[in-house]
Amino acid sequence: MEGAILLGRVRRAAGLSQQELSRRARTSRPTLSAYENGRKSPSLDVVARLLAEAGFDLDAVPRVSYASVPGPRGSAYVVPDRLCRLPVDQALATVTLPLVLNWSDPGRQFHLARRHDRAQVYEIVLRDGTADHLQTYVDGALLVDIWPELVLPRTLRAAWAPVIAATLPSGETEQRTDRGIGCQC
Repeated sequence: MEGAILLGRVRRAAGLSQQELSRRARTSRPTLSAYENGRKSPSLDVVARLLAEAGFDLDAVPRVSYASVPGPRGSAYVVPDRLCRLPVDQALATVTLPLVLNWSDPGRQFHLARRHDRAQVYEIVLRDGTADHLQTYVDGALLVDIWPELVLPRTLRAAWAPVIAATLPSGETEQRTDRGIGCQC
């Protein structure tokens, strides 16, 4: 995301006007407007100060890359190299999956705060979803928690097992492998 777009989104998410954010961050409103419209580029220190005054932190998050892993009968699964975390409100939201994922029950709402619904969504998204679907619906910590309960094809479970195992302490990995998490069959 471009810095100008980020600054505008953060300010609006905080419910602040340009005037109020510029006052809090000790800069002028025209300067803030120039940053938000890409006419000027603020230093990293200035960006951090603007974000802090809007109630946000500047953070470096590892980039996730995705691989296509062959599945049965010419299909493919999308598997990340690491797990992502979603904002809590998104991780526990009520969602309606797009038709491409939930063609058998279009319009159905899933309540991700409910373990059973979350398991159903995760099974669907891991089996048929794209990288964008994974980033929208699957929270890494909640996936690890529910992993032993998910009903997944063996090839899909095997493809995801190293990603899940990499997040667990080594003793926990061995215990969960015994229950099927690390199964490479």
